Amino acid sequence: MHDEKAPEAIAAAGDLPSSRSAQPGRRSAKPTAGAARGARGRPKKVGDKPNNVRKIRIERMMSKAELARRANLSVLTIDRVEKGFGCRMDTKRKILEALGLSLADRVRVFGEEE
Repeated sequence: MHDEKAPEAIAAAGDLPSSRSAQPGRRSAKPTAGAARGARGRPKKVGDKPNNVRKIRIERMMSKAELARRANLSVLTIDRVEKGFGCRMDTKRKILEALGLSLADRVRVFGEEE
């Protein structure tokens, strides 16, 4: 006959995966080579349209939330614009007005259009 081992003993010996790691939906404790890194390890995503919105907002001692409230936009939209992601002309107009600037300041704040 053959030697009967308890499933725990076999798993401990490395013959079978342990029941803990075999459970669906569970992550392994050690990241694999291709695993995504955590938020702190990821490079910041930056758009290709640099602008001066953040600089001007800080000069006016205004938080993102305050600018978003005054412009009737979401904080996420303000964050994306400040990171250089593109936005609609109406969004730019709202941001300019909320910063107390005129439409003539558009190029100074958002740069040249393509």
